[in-house]
Amino acid sequence: MTLTPVSTGRAVDDDPRRYEHLSTIRLEDPEAVARAAKSRRRHPGLKAGRQNFIVAADHPARGALAVGSDPVAMADRRQLLDRLQIALANPAVDGILASPDIMDDLLLLGALDGKLVFGSMNRGGLAGLVNEFDDRFTGHTAAALEALGADGGKMLTRICLGDPDTVATLEATAKAIDSLAERKLIAMVEPFLSVRENGRVRNDLSTNAVIKSIGIAEGLGSTSAYTWMKLPVVAEMERVMAATTMPTVLLGGDPEGSQDEVFATWGAALSLPGVQGLTVGRTLLYPEDGDVAGAVASAASLLHHTSEIPE
Repeated sequence: MTLTPVSTGRAVDDDPRRYEHLSTIRLEDPEAVARAAKSRRRHPGLKAGRQNFIVAADHPARGALAVGSDPVAMADRRQLLDRLQIALANPAVDGILASPDIMDDLLLLGALDGKLVFGSMNRGGLAGLVNEFDDRFTGHTAAALEALGADGGKMLTRICLGDPDTVATLEATAKAIDSLAERKLIAMVEPFLSVRENGRVRNDLSTNAVIKSIGIAEGLGSTSAYTWMKLPVVAEMERVMAATTMPTVLLGGDPEGSQDEVFATWGAALSLPGVQGLTVGRTLLYPEDGDVAGAVASAASLLHHTSEIPE
């Protein structure tokens, strides 16, 4: 049995059978997932003045496996679980955003005690799909998230003015926001103005486009009481954050530039009013140098905490 370094100062067992027990549990005792969710210790609670750090792991469910130049970087579930456990072991990491399959694995591993839990709700707009903008809700439902004791659900909301499927996605998003609000669960909405170019979907990350997407997204649903924004870090973030009064977490995406450059832009955005923290996945789980723990620690050092953790 050998060890594969995944983070400085820590090695992960690379035995191919290291997660075989998860398959056995799923085969013989599938109700173990619900029991693990019920017995899980909850996060102490959200509080103004304490920015939150949430790790995102819902990319594979949309067929988005690439990181940088590697088209299948996230394909190996064992490596992904290794990296997620390293990230979640840092006490500065408040929680997880995951699709149901990954969420269930982490519950069975006991990796979510004391963490915020957000489920990924719409994964039907598969990367490269001919009707990618018809982003149907094929993941967590609000009822399922309530049963899991989750804190909320996230929905990708891409708005393409030239694609008729957009209106169905907006309607489904509004219904999901209402369904979450009925249960007093957070709706984390991730809006983009998007276009299709040469058969591929591209999100418009210009400042004005992000601001316009916010205006559309924050008006969805019959109440915004439980709605958060999940927004990219772009130029003129002061103008972007002036467009909403909703708690906002920053997403990482598939970064361009060096890690230091990316972290510098995050740090500047985290200082703005209304920014509640980070919700980042690939950037930290698959850093260029392979040091997951180091990348997570560096990102955590950017957060602002001006209040004590609630008892």
